Amino acid sequence: MSLRIAIFDDNKNIRESISMLLNTVESFEVAGSFAHVLDCIADVKSCQPDVILMDIEMPGMTGIEAVCRIKKEFPQIQVLMQTVFEDDDRVFDSICAGASGYILKNFLNTKLIDAIKELQYGGSPMSPSIARKVLTRMQQIPEHVRPEEAPNYHLTPREKEVLACVVNGLAYKMIADQLNISYETVRSHIKKIYEKLHVASLTEAVSKAMKERIV
Repeated sequence: MSLRIAIFDDNKNIRESISMLLNTVESFEVAGSFAHVLDCIADVKSCQPDVILMDIEMPGMTGIEAVCRIKKEFPQIQVLMQTVFEDDDRVFDSICAGASGYILKNFLNTKLIDAIKELQYGGSPMSPSIARKVLTRMQQIPEHVRPEEAPNYHLTPREKEVLACVVNGLAYKMIADQLNISYETVRSHIKKIYEKLHVASLTEAVSKAMKERIV
């Protein structure tokens, strides 16, 4: 089955270039290409992508705002942000909004395909500097939250092991290797973790695990 990818970018040349690049990969399918995000929910419903490539700077409504709306409606869809500047705080805001990673536009030709494949395998393509920002934000636990006050989510010992690996930044395949279980078993555990923690993304799961000291 092909991985369906939607592109949101106001630059027509970039959209066409990305489409041409993605079409060189047999397992990828460009499901939709859009010049703005004002109708992003309707557009996503119509093309049903597995992955969205989202430009941060979009006319009328930013890509960050679009990510918030899309992840609320379609939590299972992975979003990869496109940006010009690596140290832009908006990249950090995008990750916190629900994006799974980002890629610099200067490296679309050389790194985009690998970044999308990384998303497929449970990874989050981002630079160490942005990853550190995300972790720092998550570690800022409110003083009133104490370990003994954290709710019991009834995670099994194995689910806690998997969640700990996710918190440490391991991709699904790496978790499978480390715990000596199959990739599909990891996915099954992650699904149950999402249900028990009442979250819809890896970012939310890691945030809740760290804030409430679940692992």
